[in-house]
Formats: sequence, structure tokens, C-alpha cells
Amino acid sequence: MASDSESRNALDMKEARRKSSVDCTALHAYLHGMRDWDMRRRIVGVLSADPVFDKSCRSFLTRTQAYERALEMTRRVHELQDIHHWTQEELGMAIRVLDEPLPLQLHVTAFEPVLNSQGSEELKAQFKEVVARRGIHGAYLQTELGHGTNVASLETTATYLPDTREFDIHSPTLTSTKWWIGALGRTATHGVVQARLILPSGLDAGPHLFLIQLRSLEDHAVLPGITVGDIGPKAMGGYNTVDNGYARFDHVRVPRENMLSAFASVTPDGKYVKPPHAKLSYGGMLYIRSGMVASAGWTIAKGITIALRYATVRRQGSKAANGLERQVITYPSVYIRLLPALAHAYVFIQLGKSLTNAFTQLLAQLSSGNTSLLAEMHATLSGLKVLVSTTAIQDLETARRSMGGHGFSDFAGVGRLYADYVPAATYEGDNFVLDQQVVRAALKAFDVVVVKKTVSSSSLTPSTAYLRRLSTSAPVAQDWDDPSTAVAFLEHRAALMVQERAAWAADPDASMDARVARAVSDAFVAARVGELIQALDGPNAGVLRKLFQLHLLTTVEAGLVDMLSFGLLGEGKPGTDVTRGLRVGIKRTCEELLPEAIGLSDGFGFTDWELDSALGAFDGNAYENLWKRAQAEPLNRGDAADAYERHMKPLLQRGQRLSGYRSKL
Repeated sequence: MASDSESRNALDMKEARRKSSVDCTALHAYLHGMRDWDMRRRIVGVLSADPVFDKSCRSFLTRTQAYERALEMTRRVHELQDIHHWTQEELGMAIRVLDEPLPLQLHVTAFEPVLNSQGSEELKAQFKEVVARRGIHGAYLQTELGHGTNVASLETTATYLPDTREFDIHSPTLTSTKWWIGALGRTATHGVVQARLILPSGLDAGPHLFLIQLRSLEDHAVLPGITVGDIGPKAMGGYNTVDNGYARFDHVRVPRENMLSAFASVTPDGKYVKPPHAKLSYGGMLYIRSGMVASAGWTIAKGITIALRYATVRRQGSKAANGLERQVITYPSVYIRLLPALAHAYVFIQLGKSLTNAFTQLLAQLSSGNTSLLAEMHATLSGLKVLVSTTAIQDLETARRSMGGHGFSDFAGVGRLYADYVPAATYEGDNFVLDQQVVRAALKAFDVVVVKKTVSSSSLTPSTAYLRRLSTSAPVAQDWDDPSTAVAFLEHRAALMVQERAAWAADPDASMDARVARAVSDAFVAARVGELIQALDGPNAGVLRKLFQLHLLTTVEAGLVDMLSFGLLGEGKPGTDVTRGLRVGIKRTCEELLPEAIGLSDGFGFTDWELDSALGAFDGNAYENLWKRAQAEPLNRGDAADAYERHMKPLLQRGQRLSGYRSKL
């Protein structure tokens, strides 16, 4: 009986691949680049064959066991670097390939980049090599118990003492305790600490960065004056492998040279040297945010690959022409949820590539003292951080729910992705607070371009280009097959909403900032998607054009309330729906993409080891895989005699006694 089901699943998956016209090799090159694809495939082969990275039992580990396993994986990946002579780039690829957070990750994404970009040449000469070789392990101590996104109000102080040429690092209140810091609980030896600089004159110069040793390099003991610990388990079991921690400082002294002083510094006698730009210290956050776009895309890619594969082999409900129940993916209520998420993955991955290049350019300019790109990058990344994290969280939950009851199993693999990704809504800036930063930047641009007219529409930056639409008419013809139509509507929506927000600057409604920020970010991404469509060529150009078009159309659909509020779609005849053409266009695009869904998801190139999903295996044998996974559950081993004797037996006997029941067996 089982074999019929298993063979049916496998046949459905093979048939889905046969129907797809996409060239997966070309997709690998498009998404990864052939050099990175070859590197990734080689590294995945090494890791998946190593027993240290076996995933078969991780669902059953305690938090302590999960943390210890993460340390074992961290050690082993560096051993493999030595064995295989991996470069730092290859090591970074290996760490990114691992599908669970490691205590090492913030060392790589926050501690090391901040030290290298904002430390003085003397500080880098002392620490750069040992940091790169993992001879010390760093954490980035910014968030406090009482303050997170509001960096300006952090309470930890760094008071300069000119007599000894030291900074006194102090946590004056309970709420000044550093909190949520990745790798701080048990792992980190050093930390870059955000603290308010207090000068001898009493001037509070605001938050600055300081390098502090936290633990002994001899026995890992916490150093005097520092209290450190783990903050405890996180929601839904997310980030179980990382020791997010807390720290308090009781007048801990560090040398003057330990201030990260590439931009701002304190002279030996206590004079403050201002940075060329007030937000230069945000470079660390910008680096992480720039990487979050592609990261969100790859995270969605995993969840949607699993969901699409399962929806392809799962048959449920009404009978098809062949007498079998319909494949779940053929139901409009399913594909209308999954195919837009597939489009999001492709868009964010490609957008992330361009942002990485832009951030590299920004760093080069900052190193020469040129801050001209900083404000643009800050505004763009603030909006995109909100957009991609919100979208990825929604898409992962959509993918999980599309799999019905089986999606709630840990063996499905999507719930784990969701639990680890959901904190992205708050780390590196709470999304609702960041909305306000996007709006401030938009209003500033509106004032300069529209009100004061000191910048011409031909000189607009990519993040403000939508404002040129205020001098043009909204599209009349709704040709939803033309990508420029959707781009025009989304840019008009953003321009009109920013104009409206400026008009009500003193009294905006409660949701206005979130709506304006989303409109501005949608317009930015839409323009980039239009550019991606224009640049398409090669064997997959036609399919990718439809996929990117689906992203544009569903983005317009998500913004219909705003567009209808401003009359952008016209009034139409009484009793008619002016949005029907758009929604029919979405349905038609989905139907055209449906035969390509498995091929497009195969284009991400994930192995079964990477996905670790019973329901999303390449061969489609979802039920067989789920059955095998369940047999590994520790509750299925033995007869649980002790628990029966202590708890179940007394309860059963009580019930039988009170009811007068007598068993015949």
C-alpha cells in the first residue's frame, strides 16, 4: 500500500520537472554566478559528507546540546578550512551554507567588519589578524535592556580619564544592561561596545564604539568588573544554537586606543575630534542591513522550494480527469500564495547583489572621507530592511500553512526557518521605528525637490526618483502585460503619499508612516525590477520576465487601498470593479508560471541536506520520508515503563475505580 503512494509522489515530481522549460544550469549561474555556484557545490559536498554536520537528530536536542553542537560545527568548519586550504571567501561560504545560526556569525557579520571599518590603524594592526584567524571571538554590544533601536538613548557610559588616558566603561542602571547580544552568553572573548562618550568637560558626545576584552584568553573566565550571562530561550525555539547574552560593566577601564577612532576620536588631553558625518558610526548596521536583502531572498527560497515540492506531490480533494485527486498546487487558492513568494525570492536575491556592490562603493568612499553616499544608503537600507524582513516572515508562514497539517511538523523544515528568521523584524532596527526614518528621508527629499526646487528631477537619486511622477499624469491605459505600467503606478502611489504626508505633517493618521514607508520602498524595488526585466537574456528570459512581472502585479495589488484612495485607477462605471483587469492579469501570469514552478525552485540549487525537509525532498517521496523521520523520535524507543508506572497507571486506576469499570482483558 505504501509503495503505491510513494511511486505516485515520485512520478508526480518527475512529471513536474518534465513540464518545466527552464534551464536549471543557467538559473544557477543567474542566481549565484558560476564561480560562486561551483564553490558552493564543492563546499556543500564536503560539509554534507562530514558526520559533524549530520542533521538527523537535531530536532530532539536540548538547548544546551544544540549550543554545544553549534560550537562543534564552528570548530570543525575551521578545521576543514585548514584541511582543504579554503580561502576566507570559501570559509564564509561554508558558514553561510549551514542552515542554523552559529555563535560565530555575529563575529563575521558585525564585530569584524565594524572593527576593520571604524578602528584606527593602530587598533587594526593589533587585532585584525587575530580576529580574522578567530584567535579571539567577538560580539557586538549595542542593544540594552531598556533601549534597542533608539541608539541615541543608550545608557552605558564611557567616561574619558585624561590622567590615565583610559575610558571608564560603566552600566549605571539595570536598563543599561547590554541584552540580546549574540555569542555573549558563553562564547565571546571580546566585544565592540556602544557607549555614550563622556568627556572631561562633562560633555556627552553621544554613542561611540569601544573594544573591550570580556573573558580571559587563558581560561575563558569573565574578567573583573564584568557580569555576563545568557538571556535564556527564545520564542518558538528560534536561535537555540546561539547564546544571546547580557553584560554589565562596573567601572571597567580600557586604554584610550581601544576607542574605534577612524572617524571620531579623543585626544590624550580629552578634546573631542568630531567625525565628518554624524551617522558614520552606523556603518556596522548598514553592513548587516545590506546583507539582509539577499539573505531574506535565500531564506524565502528554501521555504518556497519545500512548499512547492510538497504541493506538487500532495493530492487532495476533487478528482482530476485521470481519476486521481487533484495536486494541491493546481488549486488557485494555493498557487496564488506560493508563486508570488517564489517571485520575491528571485527579486530579493538579485537586488541583494546590487546592494552589496553599492555598499562596497560606499566603504571605499568613506575610507577617503567622502560621505556623499551615506544618507542615500541609510535611507534605502532602512526601507528595504523593513520590506524584505516583513515579506520573508509572511512568506515563510504562508509556505508552512500551504502544507496543511503536515506543515506544522518540525520535519517539514519550514517552521524551523520561520523561528530562526522571525526576529529579523526587530534586530538591526525595529521595523515600525525604521518606517519613521524612511518617512523623514522622504519628506526631506520632497522639501528639496518639490517645495524648494533646489534639486531638479533629472538629478534625483534612485531612492527619490519616484518624486518625478508629481509632474506627470498617472497612466490611463492599464496594460498589465507591460512592466512599465506597474512601475508607473507604484511610483505615482509613492509620490502622492509622500505629498499627502507632507501636507499633514503636523497631524498624520496613526498608520500613515508605515503606509508611506512601504509605498516608497515598493517604488524603489519596482524600478529595480523593471531594470532586471530589461536586462534579461538567455534561455530563461521569458520565464523570468513573467516571474518578475508577477512580483510587480502583486505589489500593485497589495497597494490597491492607497491607489484607490488617490483615484489612480480611475472611477470606472458604477457597479464595476476597476481592479478586475489587474487581478485577471495576476491569475493569467500564475497559470503561465505554474508548469515552471518546480524548475524555478530547482534553480536555487538546494540539496536535500541543505533543506533538511521530509516534505521537500528532491525525489518527492514526502510520505516515506516523513514516516522514516518519525521513527527516530525518542518517545518511540522502549515502552516508557517508568513514566507509565509513576503517572499513567495511577491515573488510569483512579478513573477505572471511580467509574466502576472492569476490563475483560
